[in-house]
Amino acid sequence: MKLLHWLKRLIIWASYFLLLCFFGLVVLFFAVTTPEEKTSEEPTLVNDVTQLNPIQVSGIKQPRSIQEIVDLVKTHEGPISIGGGRYSMGGQTASHQALQLDLRQFNQVVAFSMAEKEITVEPGITWREIQEYIDKFDLSVKIMQTYSNFTVGGSLSVNVHGRYLGLGPIIYTVKSIKLVLADGQLIAASPQENTELFYGAIGGYGALGVIVEATLSLDDNVKVERITKRMSLDQYHDFFFGKIRNDTSIVFHNADIYPGSYDEIQSVSYVRTTKALTVEDRLRPTDKNYRPEKFAMWVVSETPCGGWLRKTILDPVFNRDGVVEWKNHEASYNVKELEPSSRKHDTYVLQEYFIPVDQINAFTPRMREIFLRHNPNVINVSIRHAYKDPGSLMAWARTEVFAFVVYYKQGTTELDKQKVGVWTRELIDLAASLDGTYYLPYQIHATKEQFQTCYPNADTFY
Repeated sequence: MKLLHWLKRLIIWASYFLLLCFFGLVVLFFAVTTPEEKTSEEPTLVNDVTQLNPIQVSGIKQPRSIQEIVDLVKTHEGPISIGGGRYSMGGQTASHQALQLDLRQFNQVVAFSMAEKEITVEPGITWREIQEYIDKFDLSVKIMQTYSNFTVGGSLSVNVHGRYLGLGPIIYTVKSIKLVLADGQLIAASPQENTELFYGAIGGYGALGVIVEATLSLDDNVKVERITKRMSLDQYHDFFFGKIRNDTSIVFHNADIYPGSYDEIQSVSYVRTTKALTVEDRLRPTDKNYRPEKFAMWVVSETPCGGWLRKTILDPVFNRDGVVEWKNHEASYNVKELEPSSRKHDTYVLQEYFIPVDQINAFTPRMREIFLRHNPNVINVSIRHAYKDPGSLMAWARTEVFAFVVYYKQGTTELDKQKVGVWTRELIDLAASLDGTYYLPYQIHATKEQFQTCYPNADTFY
């Protein structure tokens, strides 16, 4: 009995010690972080969110109408680049000495039909602005990224996907687009009209023309409940196909791989429900303070026990079961929660790899080996699912795939960039060996040969 008494006391004191360490980290975080830097840009210098790719352009224009865009394209004799939210991470939004079309002011709703569940918008509009417009009609976006700050034009140009179960690339929800071609011609394109241009422009990174209008199909806004489950990574394939893939009640789904050992995951699903809301807000507040989320990111990326703290303290707090909210609320995340106080010395970056679903257990142990050998500062690896692309020329989902979204922190020096390039190319080779591919909006570390292998329709596209 005496031994049991002392054992209980030891456990209690150990718990107190761990809590003190955790709150000590909180104090340290607030002590070492500085106020957010204002990123100043020279009038003709364009950068993306990573701040790793400053590009000198010949000029920047902010058109507000289709006619302005037509006139700019027809009268400019050199190359033209197109920018929206600038969340592509490899310089895709700007070209050296090109005319930069900044479309963020070209952001209006052109038409809307509640009955048809359809909206037509200008390309500079953000998903958040669409959500604010359609939420009062109990409608929601059908496919978009996890975060709502991205513009529609940029999202179509990279053919995005999200956590939406039973869907895939955003091209599934695009009814039609209007496109200004290189000669200034304005054309309409859809799966039925100018088909070749439609399937080239969606996922075409602005190479074929400027998307100036898009008509998108919408979905119902519903209440969803968060349900999580921990398991080993090698169990996920059978779990997904046995419990998740064909469950039509699931709206969002992803699984997060815990860095460090890379052998354990947390599955996160949002299931339709009629339960009472635990979150009353219909959309996430735009003026929210993201200090807790930023602190969590700092803990995971900067402390020796960050992975353990995430698994045992942070995830149970931020991703607890039983949360009931509106679908629009879950879809209205703001990238501010990811933004560090400074990107001068290090920065957060994304990569993504698409692997045929039957190859997941061949991919993950070799991915793990690459990470353990190179030891990058990986914060999270999120697994999503997507069905085969219906026909875009630069398709990343040539079959049904699992997407591995790698979120990591890297330094900003040239040596840091070179080190990232080494393990990135190893992951690309691994994906290609399994008939998979990598995602193009991120850092351009791939060789020309890797690009041609992973995107076999590139020559047709050009």
